[in-house]
Amino acid sequence: MGKKPKIHEKKHLTCSLMLAVFTAVLAFFQFGYCISVINAPQKIIELHYAKVLGISVDDAVITTHNATNATSAPPPDVGKDPRITMFWSMSVAAFAVGGMISSFAVGWIGDKMGRIRALQLLNIVSLTGNLFMGVAKMGPSHILVIIGRLITGLYSGIIAGIVPLYVGEIAPTSLRGALGTLHQLAIVIGILVSQVLGLRFLLGSETLWPLLLCLSGTVAVLQLFLLFLCPESPRYLYIKGGNVEEAKKSLLWLRGNYDPSKELEEMEREKEESSKEKPVSIWQLITSDTYRQPFLVAIMVHLAQQFSGINAIFYYSTDIFTESGVKEPVYATIGVGFVNTLFTVVALLLVEKAGRRILFLSGMFGMFICAIVMTIGLMLQVTYPWMSYISMLAIFIFVSVFELGPGPIPWFVVAELFSQGPRPAAVAVAGFANWFSNFMVGMFFPYIAKFTGAYVFLIFAAMIAGFSAFIFFKVPETKGKSFEEIAEEFRRRKKAVGRDTKASTELEHLGGNPEA
Repeated sequence: MGKKPKIHEKKHLTCSLMLAVFTAVLAFFQFGYCISVINAPQKIIELHYAKVLGISVDDAVITTHNATNATSAPPPDVGKDPRITMFWSMSVAAFAVGGMISSFAVGWIGDKMGRIRALQLLNIVSLTGNLFMGVAKMGPSHILVIIGRLITGLYSGIIAGIVPLYVGEIAPTSLRGALGTLHQLAIVIGILVSQVLGLRFLLGSETLWPLLLCLSGTVAVLQLFLLFLCPESPRYLYIKGGNVEEAKKSLLWLRGNYDPSKELEEMEREKEESSKEKPVSIWQLITSDTYRQPFLVAIMVHLAQQFSGINAIFYYSTDIFTESGVKEPVYATIGVGFVNTLFTVVALLLVEKAGRRILFLSGMFGMFICAIVMTIGLMLQVTYPWMSYISMLAIFIFVSVFELGPGPIPWFVVAELFSQGPRPAAVAVAGFANWFSNFMVGMFFPYIAKFTGAYVFLIFAAMIAGFSAFIFFKVPETKGKSFEEIAEEFRRRKKAVGRDTKASTELEHLGGNPEA
């Protein structure tokens, strides 16, 4: 009898589980690919826009803007003809607009259809968007690219919530953090692949750029077929569908030959708790004191990720590399993408050993130091040209420490903070916060950078310091804890500040059990 807990504590990293997680995170590969793919062929696409719009190529000033953030618009003075600027900005930003719109549908689609069926349907959406971009040269290219980017953004906004839900629900507690980091690895690999394929001598040419834009559709086809091999989330089957036998079959498929009774007992307890609650709407999630602390944490970790300045770093890196005398800054940008990927792997190995909270804080501290160093480098590189190399080094370190914590953790920690009832709504709102802040940084950074000059990264340093203070005081450690234990941690914190009475009364009003 004494050995059974040890059997259950095994990590259960089976081939079946690896297949299910790999299949799910293919969606994030598409996400990362779409984030970056449009930037490498920008000059060529703008030239094509000019021809379609009947603008003389001599009058169309084509930029060398190489930002890797899909939401970043070109600076306001990129060309003589404002139509090119407008349509290019719309082409870039449409992806984030689609993500913002669809992020609120995560809870409804995930609950009504289940995780697997939702992903299957969404891949059809992805294929539709890629098709529009693939035929862009056959019609009004600017319109077709904008529509395609909008549709792929709609796809990405929903999968950004569904995939962490699915992975968090099928992963054993001991592997939840490590497997939850894989989606960020898929994103950075997607970014890196798009950067490499976007080189002029590969697919970033005058004839092949539509193929470059729509190539993630092949991954959608692959994922669509692999999803037929994967089981539905056992937690979803048990708690939402009440299908105990199917949930047990799903667990055995994922875990292999082991006793699933302990996990089933945990699901039963969570089901009992969720049955005592009325369905949690987004409005209740926002206004209820019961969920206020975990909801605030969920929003703030996503805002911290985007307002840390990571996408601004990608936006500004090409200029810094150019100032440093790099003849082909695109290769230096690819180098940043490679470092990005490498340190995501490091985070994968560390997240279950060091814990979420310490990795997040360590990453934020490193980014704070790098932002200060970059500011000093930008200020002094005119007088001391060698300082530009210090700025380059700071960029590489900034990206590295970002991937150790602030990059991957927000996407999966939200699913850890909430029980089955409020989880879809929480993931949806947190996802919207991420998309919206991503869009804000991308759209307004060029203007802020133009106004503040070398001091622009001091703004991000100040924001990093503020978010770090919040994380230090308010964010609990979720490593190795069940959903019940995490909820209990928040209840303890409420009692510590003398606010538990109000929360309990409100929970009773919502149909919950304050003693749970």
